[in-house]
Amino acid sequence: MKDLEAKTLPTELYLPFVESLFKNRGTLWTGMVVHILSCAIIFATTGSRFYLLMIAVFITVFGYRIYWFRRFSLIDHSQLSKSEIEAWESRYVHGAAATAFVLGIGSAYAVLVLKDMLAAFMCIAVTMASMVSIVGRNYGSARAVALQTIGCCLPLVLACLLTGDIYLALISLFLIPFGLTTQSMAKGVREFLYENVLASREMTRIADQLDIALTTMTHALIMLDADGRVQVINRRACELLDLPDADELKGAAFITVLRRSGQSLSDDILKKIGQLSAGQAGKTLLCLKETVYLEFSLSHRTDGGVVMLFEDVSARVAAEEKILHLVRYDTLTGLPTRGYFAELAARHLREANTDLFAAFVIFDVDGFKHVNDMQGHVVGDRLLAAISDRLVHEAGEEIIVGRLVGDEFVIFATGRDRAALEVRINGIQTEIQGSYRVDRLDLPVFVNAGGVILEGQDFDMEAWQIKADLALNDAKSVGNGTLTMFRPEMDARYVAEQRLKADLRLAIEQGDLTVVYQPMYRPDGSEMECCEALVRWSHPERGFIGPNIFIPMAESMGLISEITRFVLERACADCVSWQNGISVSVNLSIHDLRGGQIVPLVADILARSKLDPTRLHLEVTESCFMDEPVVVSTTLGRLRASGVTIAIDDFGTGFSSLSYLDSLPIDIVKIDRAFVRDIGTEPRRLKLLSGIVHLSRELDLRIVVEGVETFEQLELVKKHRFADLIQGYIFSPPIPANAIAELSQKTASARKLASRQNRRDKGAEPRAFGTAG
Repeated sequence: MKDLEAKTLPTELYLPFVESLFKNRGTLWTGMVVHILSCAIIFATTGSRFYLLMIAVFITVFGYRIYWFRRFSLIDHSQLSKSEIEAWESRYVHGAAATAFVLGIGSAYAVLVLKDMLAAFMCIAVTMASMVSIVGRNYGSARAVALQTIGCCLPLVLACLLTGDIYLALISLFLIPFGLTTQSMAKGVREFLYENVLASREMTRIADQLDIALTTMTHALIMLDADGRVQVINRRACELLDLPDADELKGAAFITVLRRSGQSLSDDILKKIGQLSAGQAGKTLLCLKETVYLEFSLSHRTDGGVVMLFEDVSARVAAEEKILHLVRYDTLTGLPTRGYFAELAARHLREANTDLFAAFVIFDVDGFKHVNDMQGHVVGDRLLAAISDRLVHEAGEEIIVGRLVGDEFVIFATGRDRAALEVRINGIQTEIQGSYRVDRLDLPVFVNAGGVILEGQDFDMEAWQIKADLALNDAKSVGNGTLTMFRPEMDARYVAEQRLKADLRLAIEQGDLTVVYQPMYRPDGSEMECCEALVRWSHPERGFIGPNIFIPMAESMGLISEITRFVLERACADCVSWQNGISVSVNLSIHDLRGGQIVPLVADILARSKLDPTRLHLEVTESCFMDEPVVVSTTLGRLRASGVTIAIDDFGTGFSSLSYLDSLPIDIVKIDRAFVRDIGTEPRRLKLLSGIVHLSRELDLRIVVEGVETFEQLELVKKHRFADLIQGYIFSPPIPANAIAELSQKTASARKLASRQNRRDKGAEPRAFGTAG
């Protein structure tokens, strides 16, 4: 290893070496006393005044050294620069070297001049003893060791050589390896000290870093020995457990420490933490107070001790509980959601631990969508909350109440008597119906309900909900607050419905549907202008299936657009073959109008069939406008711009109908058959029809009246000019496509015959019904 000199050491390491030189002034005093006393003895035995001079020199050197020792002890060592430290080393080296040279000269004088055996022995003994002390006192300075070794040995070697005694000269040469050994020993001590200083500084640095880490880490830490006593505890642990200063806890039994906690820990908590410290439990979450949660984990050490880490997870637990509450409970009503409702029901049955009947009932608010549409979603939400409150109140604590989706609520009740359960359910359903006061509005509410009562041990949420839904569908078909309980035959009906749906899907895929057409005539029956395309399905086993059955089924299955495509393609292809420019009318559903895909579809079908767009009429109902008015209006506008005629079908049966006539891109108004049915006997209905017709004509809209079936109805329509076209059995029922041409020819022949008859008898009326077939 390279010599450790001032020029090779950093200041912070150089200073400790120099400080070691100025330590232990006691040995300095002892050495000086021995040196002076030995000189005095030699003087007394030999009478040589030379040793009196040496006493004076020793006293002078001693004073010099003591002066600088005291000065060094008074200064602030941390403020010393490297050059100042080197100067202090030089002062020490000068004093030590002077002492060594004086000793060496005294020994040489005794050997060479006095030639006194006692004096020589004493001087050499003191000198050699001083050399031995060089390693113990002066290892911190290589210069000091070297100069003192030279000072002690060189004069004595020279004196022995000058005596001319060959043996004495040879013996003196042994001082050379002795001096080299002394320097080597001092160097070894110096290097050892250097390495220890470095190690000490590194340990101090690591200890400081560890202390900072323990102090600033977010986790609390406690290290225990094999006996469960605290070895290390950081500040965070003291804060979380409300303990005194960490220094006061070291060495104390951990359980004793916990009992001193300001948290007032319960015996149960103390026991659990004690189990952790004993290594009998793994990761554990403990609740110290109502809202304070600590999560503990430990790892075992090889010496039998443990390291415990814990942290405050109160915020995380609170967030998890909030998330769990949001998952389990509906935000609007505060009722359990479907999943948690099922858990509560299953738990209730387990805790009952006895054979009970269980009732699962779904409540559906009749016409709730109308409330949202007319009063807004805020009122709708408040109405649901009010219904929920009344349902919870009527159900009581023994019945579990939940919310499924939208306006559907669910209850789960148990009892020993099936009939009593059904009576209880009837009572709840009756009580939650009636008037609700919401935002100064009195809203009448009817609730349809479907339920199932079976043995509780067979409870299965999925299976029971299917049965309750079947019963609910039956109740909703009646409406006005009907309660229906599940009956076994409903399962058969459900299976039949599912089979019918599968058959419908297959019929659509294979093109097994057919299209018929109902003509629309001028009121006088003189000309057929348009035909409405109507889809029909003849089931291979069940025969004719009404559109009122399979069209809603197709809508629920998402297949209605496939039917629309089929009807459009067939109707356009058939219409091309009709003479006299007869048009065809096709119905669209709201599903067809979403996304705008109907526009390119119509364009493609018209292009492939080569049908003039003006001969295609597309009919939409008012319900389409109510659901998505902006989307529907945009799509119809694009269709109308392509030349297609737009008609509003079943006009007058929805809400706010009159506003649609002005705001939507329509050409034709088809007035629903309900306005025609009793116009001969109901003056009010006649006036209402007259008002709708007047408003439509003011807006330059053509009018089609549907459902004209009697001569009386036809005469009134003609008399008051209620229609531009009439569609009804008075002229023709729906007929196949190949019958349209024949019927059109009959109409033309009848028109010519009527024209000739007119010329002969101008007062006669044409026979409007003569074209029926």
